Amino acid sequence: MNDAHHPHAEGPQLRTLLLTDLCDSTTLVERLGDGPAADLFREHDRLVLALQQRWRGRLIDRSDGLLLLFERPIDGLGFALDYARGLREMGGPRKLELKARAGLHVGEVLTWRNSDEAVKVGAKPVEVEGLAKPMAGRLMATARPGQILLSAVAEPLAHRAARELGERGQQLLWKSHGRWRFKGVPEPQEIYEVGEPGIAPLRSPPNGPKAWRDVPLWRRPAALAAEIAVLAAVATGVWFATRPQPAIAFSQRDWVVVGDLRNLTGQSVLDDSLEQAFRISLEQSRYVNVLSDLKARDTLDRMRRKPDTVLDRSVASEIALRDGARAVILPTVAEVGGRVRFSAEVIDPHTQTTVYAQSADGTGAGSALSSIDSVTAGLREQLGEAMQSIERDSEPLPKVATGNLDALRAYALGLKSFGRNRYSEALQYFNRAIEIDPKFALAYLGGLRSHLGGVDSQAARGFLDRAVELRDHLPPRDALYLDAWVAEFGPRPEQTAPQKWKLVASLYPDYYGGHFNYAWDSFLINDFGEAMTSAKLASAPQNPSRGTALELVGRVQLAQGQYNEALATFIKAEAAGRYGPNRRRAAALAAMRRFDEAQAVLEQLSSGQLLNADVTNEFEKISVLVDQRRWPEAAIAAAKAREQAQSSTPVLANGFRLIEASVQMLYEPGAVDLRRLEDILRVSLEATRDEQYRDRNIQIYLALAAAYVAQRSGDSGLAARNLPELSKQAEQIGDGAATQLLQVVRAGQARLAGKPDEAVALLRPLLNGRELFQVHVALRDALAAAGQDDEVARENAWIQTHRGRAYAEAAGDLALQAVNVADTSSGGSKVATKATTKATTDSAR
Repeated sequence: MNDAHHPHAEGPQLRTLLLTDLCDSTTLVERLGDGPAADLFREHDRLVLALQQRWRGRLIDRSDGLLLLFERPIDGLGFALDYARGLREMGGPRKLELKARAGLHVGEVLTWRNSDEAVKVGAKPVEVEGLAKPMAGRLMATARPGQILLSAVAEPLAHRAARELGERGQQLLWKSHGRWRFKGVPEPQEIYEVGEPGIAPLRSPPNGPKAWRDVPLWRRPAALAAEIAVLAAVATGVWFATRPQPAIAFSQRDWVVVGDLRNLTGQSVLDDSLEQAFRISLEQSRYVNVLSDLKARDTLDRMRRKPDTVLDRSVASEIALRDGARAVILPTVAEVGGRVRFSAEVIDPHTQTTVYAQSADGTGAGSALSSIDSVTAGLREQLGEAMQSIERDSEPLPKVATGNLDALRAYALGLKSFGRNRYSEALQYFNRAIEIDPKFALAYLGGLRSHLGGVDSQAARGFLDRAVELRDHLPPRDALYLDAWVAEFGPRPEQTAPQKWKLVASLYPDYYGGHFNYAWDSFLINDFGEAMTSAKLASAPQNPSRGTALELVGRVQLAQGQYNEALATFIKAEAAGRYGPNRRRAAALAAMRRFDEAQAVLEQLSSGQLLNADVTNEFEKISVLVDQRRWPEAAIAAAKAREQAQSSTPVLANGFRLIEASVQMLYEPGAVDLRRLEDILRVSLEATRDEQYRDRNIQIYLALAAAYVAQRSGDSGLAARNLPELSKQAEQIGDGAATQLLQVVRAGQARLAGKPDEAVALLRPLLNGRELFQVHVALRDALAAAGQDDEVARENAWIQTHRGRAYAEAAGDLALQAVNVADTSSGGSKVATKATTKATTDSAR
């Protein structure tokens, strides 16, 4: 007696079913006779046994037809193709046309073993039942002689893996026969034919009482799509059965491309949320590197594909080959038997074949997060990561992200907007995620980055503080990233933040935020060697912000006087970042005195009426005019920039006020409005008293620069009145650039007081290769006042040969760029002109 509850019964399994029927088998005995027919059937049985072993099939039933189970659709198809060819070869010598009908389908089946007693009286050892069996039978019965028909579930899985058949697989013919209705099946089904040239009929099957073509007017697209989706969801599991898998040459720190999530559940909330959750889970690994979605979309654009192109097996594989990724991972979520299944395939991009697979089931949409954690851990282990590392670097998604799918979806949309530099839009999504789940730490980190991208450090502070409170809810990498930003906002950031960024870069060497920010902090203190090394690491092709990193490489080259290299790098950065010539290229051209070209670039740039980023274009516009000694035009440009920056951040607003006063000082030293300089100093100094203010280091620099500009115009009173407080704040803040400028101001006071030797003594210790540009100018002026003409000539030579550094030095947000540039020519300043004239006269003697 058959009994599904027999001790040997097996649970439901996803399998590929192949049903075949040998055409006209009953007439063969009549044509051949008993003996020859028996020989033919024995040869047939040998063929079936050989093919069964070759294609790893499980023979369930055999008479005139065959019922076999396979773990993979490509194995079932391989059997069917070889079976058709084998029958052809068997019939040739006998002058028979032997053909079989075949139907291939994928679905869930139930298998059980009959009892020994039942087998003894004629029952099959193994029974197979399930809805997939009659579907395969309908396909087989519909087929013409010699025809192999596949269901809409089996065809894409077999088609994608056809390359495993080698050259033969590339020559296969595939044909859709449209949608058909089968008796007993409520919805129409699309069927396909596959076969070899010269063997396959490649003709539409005939209509019959149990199968007929669907009439177009009867189509119901929504229902049809749902049915195919359900069947496809069932089919996906066939890839995830335990079996020997082909290997992929994956090594530590190799890259993967994550394709778009296939959502077969009909629940749209899962689209963005689960894809983002999968990325968060996978990115916890220090073994596997995940190409960012922003970078993948950028590559898609370079492939001249539409932005909304689905990253399926084929497209994602092409992206992987272009960006040097070793593998593609395709995630899928589906409902199978009332349960939610999350699965993922690892694809070799060269062959587009599946090499590894994992899946996990759960009850309800909320279970998908724990399923993702399970799938991710399995994939990481299959790719070669040690289990100890997986356990160490993995936290459950609800802890390091959120258990709320709506919050996760809002966060995912925020990341997409952030990637497009739409910071205000991104902030709205991050705020929405926080409203849904107030403990969503990654969303606070997203808000922090959005405000920093919009150059609003004050607003960023609140998000930073909240993220710090929830640090335990961040993935390990993001927790280190947060620590570095805490250092940037904390006391003495120049001394603490670089090491934090270096830690991020060392532990996650392919997470380019660590490399870039360490490079930037090094660049700010004129440590060009360290800046160059890290900026180059950050400019890897996989970095979605590669253009920004390349631009920093160019700025370092410019500061080091490598003008041609810098210009070439800026052009490369523009291509990588998909933007046209910008102010960095203009600075490089101007440093080479190619002023017409520099001016042409600057004239293309925005006037800076709307965005802070546009206002910064005015730095080079003013400096290039100053470099050419076009003083009236420079003064007009500076006044215009100061007016435009009034509605910008406090740093930019005060910075452009200082630049306007600097241009006036350079043009007419005696006409400088000292009251305006004192107001700039007092406003900046007041801002430094707020210890929570991130830009204290820039504001103290601006305050000291105001005192320095007054000294350059011949006034020592402004510095004298404010030096005690300037010194106190500068020492408390501990910024290296501000500390150097404080010494420059002190030296200026000594020089103006008739103590040039004291000024020289204050400045010489600063010369270590990372000194400010103005240290050399102040030293030159002190040496001139001390009558050390040879030393003056040496400093003048340094100043005039470091034009790139004059343009590139970033201290104080470029507040003294125009002054630096002016000093590289004979029109630098009143004191500089006198010193230069005297030194030149002496050398002519």
